[in-house]
Amino acid sequence: MPLPILMPALSPTMTEGNLAKWHKKEGDFVKPGQVIAEIETDKATMEVEAVEEGRIIKILIPANTQGVKVNTPIALLAEEGEVVDAAALAAMISVPSAPLTLTAPVAAPAAQQAVSASSVAPASGGRILASPLAKRLAEQRGLSLRAIRGTGPYGRIVKADVLGAPATSSAPSAPPQTGGLDVQDYATKLGMGYVLQPNSSVRKVIAKRLTESKQRVPHFYLSVDVELDALLEARKQINELKGTKISVNDFVIRATALALKKIPAANVSWTDSAILLYTDVDVSVAVATPGGLITPIIKKADTKSLEQISAEMKDLAARAREGKLRPEEFQGGGFSISNLGMFGVKSFSAIINPPQSCILAVGAGEQRAVVKDGKLAIATVMTCTLSVDHRAVDGAVGAEFLAAFKPLIEKPYALFV
Repeated sequence: MPLPILMPALSPTMTEGNLAKWHKKEGDFVKPGQVIAEIETDKATMEVEAVEEGRIIKILIPANTQGVKVNTPIALLAEEGEVVDAAALAAMISVPSAPLTLTAPVAAPAAQQAVSASSVAPASGGRILASPLAKRLAEQRGLSLRAIRGTGPYGRIVKADVLGAPATSSAPSAPPQTGGLDVQDYATKLGMGYVLQPNSSVRKVIAKRLTESKQRVPHFYLSVDVELDALLEARKQINELKGTKISVNDFVIRATALALKKIPAANVSWTDSAILLYTDVDVSVAVATPGGLITPIIKKADTKSLEQISAEMKDLAARAREGKLRPEEFQGGGFSISNLGMFGVKSFSAIINPPQSCILAVGAGEQRAVVKDGKLAIATVMTCTLSVDHRAVDGAVGAEFLAAFKPLIEKPYALFV
């Protein structure tokens, strides 16, 4: 009996994804380990491999379909030589049998463990088949789904069908904005020129998470100035001696990890019942990508040398920009670093990345006048600002972390032992 291939949960927090591409077509025979599709999550594009062999007899969800819920049947797989007539195929689509897991099992939210067949069931009794994204788009554009002809499997209405349908005069120009203001309508009425750039999945996740962070997490901020001259000289000598390209940010990651090892009370997360004290020092580092911000993780950073951190960070950043990070490489971490020094930003305050409790904002190193032994001098100074969740980390703990961090930057020999 044919088995349904389900939309997999590629991470514990994944609720839906975009089916970006099929590597196999109907009629193709697949073997375990072969890549059959590509799925876009909110942070990356990942390949999905088969673990059972068989022939794909029906693709239920076409490529480039967005907003496919976890556990939605996306295709049907039959054994080699198995004949499935039209009636049996329709029954299979209406009532899925035992699911076929395509990837290593990842626990999905309990609310999504039950598979909904309505998204792929044949229309009956006037029911309109449409993907979740198509329904949202139709609602936004003021279109009736009954007036749209579906081109998906069994006449299912997909994104392209809605976008190709003429908008009615009553269609809103854009969904309501936060605060009740329709910004697009506002700009249009004022004659302000603009170009619409649709929000990517990554951008939507960033907006949602950081809005929640600012609204729900009680932030406070602590800043410290650190002198970089000794670090810059050490960096120059290391790079010349070993032919490497260790960056200032690599020193910051290493110093942060050692400071967290010394002040573990800053390496925590808040829950209503208890504070989680992390036993590993996993440092997330903000990386700008074409799709938005992502924070790959240097795991057990306190156990790694500057060269190891540098090599690992280069690899993670490159794959982050290509959208090729695995979920475990950017989900988690106990502490974040955001460095805008390379853009010449003197200082800034970063928004905490939940469920973490701290993020260190690193500014540019610049020459400033300082007082040493009662005399004016010139030093290369960098301002670092720690954003702290006051529920889990008190002011004294934040200050202790910065007090541990500062000498590691100013006397970098401690980073080599």
